[in-house]
Amino acid sequence: MSAAGFPLVLAPIAAVALLSVAMRPRAVGVTAPRRLAVIRAALATGAFAVLTVEVLGALGLLTVPAFAVAWLLFLAGSATAAGWRRRLDAAGRDAATAGWRAALTDFWRTATRGFWRTATRGERLLAGTVGGLLLVELLIALLATPNNFDSQTYHLPKVERWVAQGDLSFWATAIHRQVTIPPGAEYLLLHLRLFTGGDALYNLVQWAAGIGCLLAVSRVTAQLHGGRRAQLLTVFVLATTPMVTLQATSTQTDLVCAAWVACAATLALDGLRRRAAVADLLALGAATGLTALTKTSGLLAVGPLLVLWGLAQLRLAYADRPAAGRRIPLAGLARTVGASALILLVAATVVGPFLARVNAEFGHPLGPPRLRESVPMERHDPPSVLVNALRIGHTALDTPLAPLREVTADAILGVAGLLGVDPQDRAITFGQETFPEPSWFPDEDRVAFPLAGALVLIAAVAAVRRPGRLSPDAAGALRGYALAVTIAVLLHTVMIKWQPWGNRLVLYALAVSVPLAGLWLDALFRRATDGAARPASSAGRGTGGVPGRGRRPVAATLAAAVLAACALAGVLAVSYGFPRRLVGEGSVFTATEWESRFLRRPQWAEEYHWAADAVRTAEARRIGLSQRNDDWEYPWWLLLRDADGRPPELLALQSVLDDRPAADPASVDAILCVGSRALCADLLPAGWQLEFRSYVGYALPAVP
Repeated sequence: MSAAGFPLVLAPIAAVALLSVAMRPRAVGVTAPRRLAVIRAALATGAFAVLTVEVLGALGLLTVPAFAVAWLLFLAGSATAAGWRRRLDAAGRDAATAGWRAALTDFWRTATRGFWRTATRGERLLAGTVGGLLLVELLIALLATPNNFDSQTYHLPKVERWVAQGDLSFWATAIHRQVTIPPGAEYLLLHLRLFTGGDALYNLVQWAAGIGCLLAVSRVTAQLHGGRRAQLLTVFVLATTPMVTLQATSTQTDLVCAAWVACAATLALDGLRRRAAVADLLALGAATGLTALTKTSGLLAVGPLLVLWGLAQLRLAYADRPAAGRRIPLAGLARTVGASALILLVAATVVGPFLARVNAEFGHPLGPPRLRESVPMERHDPPSVLVNALRIGHTALDTPLAPLREVTADAILGVAGLLGVDPQDRAITFGQETFPEPSWFPDEDRVAFPLAGALVLIAAVAAVRRPGRLSPDAAGALRGYALAVTIAVLLHTVMIKWQPWGNRLVLYALAVSVPLAGLWLDALFRRATDGAARPASSAGRGTGGVPGRGRRPVAATLAAAVLAACALAGVLAVSYGFPRRLVGEGSVFTATEWESRFLRRPQWAEEYHWAADAVRTAEARRIGLSQRNDDWEYPWWLLLRDADGRPPELLALQSVLDDRPAADPASVDAILCVGSRALCADLLPAGWQLEFRSYVGYALPAVP
């Protein structure tokens, strides 16, 4: 990373810090105002990063100088806004706390005297475990090279393609996901690519998304009147979930999506108790747009949350009407409709340019038929949906207990047979995959979350049936929120086909559901404490005396055991998780850069080097690529880059885009082949010689 690029890398961090000052809510009684300010700042910075790519891409200016100017202007605006807010506070009632020094002192007191000095031993243990995991994940994220399978195929090649061509226009490719899958997370990576010249900091995007996710779900718990312990339990359960710990060091995109959905959740809950201001609407719109631009499946959760928000806004409009009236006032209805329109307008501003390009290219904003039919469910009859839901649940809750897995899988296959549904039907199953498939092992793409998942399911039932037991002061809000996230999960099972790596696709729903688990666990511990504090004569009153009293400590003990298991699962995931681990074969401390990149397929590493060396020796500049939809393209961008960082000219020899024809093999200087020798051989011009090993090959014109 160049010395000039380092300050630019810090620009997003500085912008979030400055905007957190500028966007701190002024209204009295706002829950967790500091966290809300950070969430607003993160959304503003994320939206700016996305729109910068869109605007500069439209101008053909995806270059370092253009991005540097944009960020410097944004920083200047953020500093101006923060200074204006500081002066405004100084002129108001809180002048004593308006200065920078006073703000920092107040923050430090809150973090130490306000928490650490007053926390119980259990709360300190929860916080310490989460903090330790985050630090270890940061270490892995910094040491490990990007080696996610999908990233090698399409996440990272699209970033390199944008840098090479200087704009966002589509290109001929055999890998349709490079142009059809929403690129929100890759837009964020593009900034790092331009500022650093490489991918050394790519993993930090998902790590930062994990921090944002924990921040947002803790605030959701607070909004549902969960105390400090409940908030810590929420953060603990999510932070120790193996899928989260593994994705936090990856260039996958699911945690980024989960973070934006969690931001939408906490902003939507604000609308349950107060009328939305313009700042709230802009933030909700940004969260919705960023979710859609990262993974459209996240909208399955954002949609129900926005409906919950809209109904609450209408209820508040009704409550504002004089007691004599019974109808919702037209002004209140118009205001809610207008607010909803503004949210959608902001979201469309963020995601609209990409959807417009996709629509212009494929005639549909959701892409070509092969994309619309591969992941979404093609059957929606109740039996098919039920079988799909059972399979998704089985894979998400998988454990190392093989007999249990086999029994439950056989039961699901039996139910499918009784309902007349083929459990391997392509209309409800992705690709050529076959159910069941083990998913308990700590792999970033597949790992199950039985502990967090079971806690969420139990808590959701409790929150819907008896919300007052979990949150006596916010029972209505809790039930509404529980119903919204339950609907999100149901929509996922209705809309998304089962697949072996489907656990990562449902991560967004797990994240916004975890606050329910935190509240339920806290209620267990609270009732156990209350029961222990009451006399024996009254503790069992109405429940049979002493026996009723004893059930509460037992339940709390079981809950503590589950939390210990969660901690163990999180520690094991960061220690032995694949494909980035602390210890064992392929450790980030022992594996070389290229060994780490090819941990998924170590047998390919030498072949890629062999072919790239041959092409460089031939001094080829125009290089044709023969590859299939799931082959690795990213290594070529790294191996064939010039010493000064100039990207190679890579041209696809197969194209799945009708209006983007593949390059003529006779027009290139060399051909690189991946996956299929026969596919490559059919492309060779007369007189070319092909060399091919097990997976990789190359072809050059015959030497006279």
